[in-house]
Amino acid sequence: MSNERTEVLAANEAFYRAFEKKDIEAMSAVWSQGTGSLCIHPGRNALRGWRDIRSSWELIFRNTKYLEIETEISAVEVRGNIAYVVLIEKVLQVSGGRSFQAESMATNIFERMASSWYLVHHHGSPVMR
Repeated sequence: MSNERTEVLAANEAFYRAFEKKDIEAMSAVWSQGTGSLCIHPGRNALRGWRDIRSSWELIFRNTKYLEIETEISAVEVRGNIAYVVLIEKVLQVSGGRSFQAESMATNIFERMASSWYLVHHHGSPVMR
């Protein structure tokens, strides 16, 4: 596995660990802080810019008691300073005293800035079975 691919997969893993741990500071470290970043949570409208994206994660974290996330990676591609990871997210969420399980097909796009990879686009779509 190439060093770049390993770094992208590490950044992807950091995103899901921040998500699972409901750690907004770790999430902030993974995301590009730019106005061009995009996030599309399953079934939601697109959010543009880190400020709105951060607010969405804060709301999710505040309203969720417990999260457990498994990922199944389908594809990883690195081309210059852009990389993407396509995967299935299996999420167990406890919120409001209820437990929910969901699967989403997700695409995470990373951009290398200086010597680090940052998430610039996350799109999750529900998987219907």
